[in-house]
Amino acid sequence: MSSIRSFGSPPSARAESVEPKCLQSPLTISGRRPARYSTARQLATSLMVVLWLALLTGCASLLPQRSFDVEAELLAKRGQPTRVWDNEDGTRTLEYATQPFGVECWMYTVDAEGRIVEQFDALSRSNLARVKSGMSVEDVQRLLGQHRSVQRFSLSGEEVFDWNIANEWPDLVATRFNVHFIDGQVARTSQTFVYPERWPFGLSIGIGSHPYWGMGFGWPHYSPWHRPFYPHPW
Repeated sequence: MSSIRSFGSPPSARAESVEPKCLQSPLTISGRRPARYSTARQLATSLMVVLWLALLTGCASLLPQRSFDVEAELLAKRGQPTRVWDNEDGTRTLEYATQPFGVECWMYTVDAEGRIVEQFDALSRSNLARVKSGMSVEDVQRLLGQHRSVQRFSLSGEEVFDWNIANEWPDLVATRFNVHFIDGQVARTSQTFVYPERWPFGLSIGIGSHPYWGMGFGWPHYSPWHRPFYPHPW
């Protein structure tokens, strides 16, 4: 009896059912994510890193200033002072000013043996309140340290010295403490608040009653890429 032979194609020659690439999911082509997904993820990661660094920098600025016991330790850590004031009791006051951009001015009073007997921020709110009418320019500079700038007004006859100080509200660009002199003596004091003209974006961080915190940012109703800015009518 003759054997029955199969005339079908061998297994190796049979056609495989393959889905066209155009119908495949974009996440499975070549086993890799497309470039746009990787780029978006990198941008999101970079943004989070920048926000965390900004947050850590802000927290670091709230840390208390380190105190020193002797003059040698102070000079080794902070270097030479901006100015040195000789006091009537034989002590010396070392001034470390940070104007025109900083908001602190630390004063260290050193006795004859090189020990630091007093240290304070000259631009603190309590020290600013010590400026009184009738004080001279030198008296005020001894009290507050190096000033930021001087403006002269011919009509009022005032000469105004200003200092950058810490902001009371987070949305301020700067706060200036002004001392108005007439004929070389303090006539009055005032404060100037510098507000942002237009923000290209806003950032907010909030903590609620629940054990969760949130962070977000948003764009205003005008395009930041065009000059001048035109606010949205509604």
